[in-house]
Amino acid sequence: MNYTELVAAIQSYTEDEYPTADVNLFIQQAEERIFNSVQIPDLRKNVTGNITAGNKYLNVPSDWLATFSLAVIDTTTNEYTYLLNKDVNFIRESYPDTDDAFQKKPEYYAVFDDTTFILGATPDVAYSAELHYYYYPQSIVVAGTSWLGDNFDSTLLYGSLLEAATYLKADADTITNYNNRYKEAMDLIQNLGEGKNRRDAYRSGQARIPVKGTRGTV
Repeated sequence: MNYTELVAAIQSYTEDEYPTADVNLFIQQAEERIFNSVQIPDLRKNVTGNITAGNKYLNVPSDWLATFSLAVIDTTTNEYTYLLNKDVNFIRESYPDTDDAFQKKPEYYAVFDDTTFILGATPDVAYSAELHYYYYPQSIVVAGTSWLGDNFDSTLLYGSLLEAATYLKADADTITNYNNRYKEAMDLIQNLGEGKNRRDAYRSGQARIPVKGTRGTV
């Protein structure tokens, strides 16, 4: 199902022609709800970047949704050290900025905010980093087609209808119906997210995107 077909289906189910801006909002809210509810193996990729000595902050990609793994790579030996996820306060208390003695190869990371990781310890030298992560794909509103539209169009449709019904304060029966159909469709994606799909992700290959920057970025 492409964007044009999705809009036509929404209008057919609701028997109303909403302004384009409203329909786009329903669709994008549905996409956000879906991607924040399940981690989909097909929507993972790798990026590589640089960690700067003395800088414990690492920028995340703009389409980052959730981390699968984060590794620090010794540029001399090419040795990978996979970092453990910790709480921000743990890192701040364990590796204070005021003491250079705490600078060494990072062992931990935490989500500092929506755009940044914080590392512990503060890097003593420059390292490479590899982030394997779940990402937000481009919206069907922008691209015209999407992974959801191609693979789980019913989830996208009923998610959009649920957003529309809620926004327009539809009657309780309509909202309940759309919500039940949405949950049924989400079960199919949950099966994929829980590894019940047949495809071997390690053999299918992952997108690998090099990212350059003077500040620690991936």
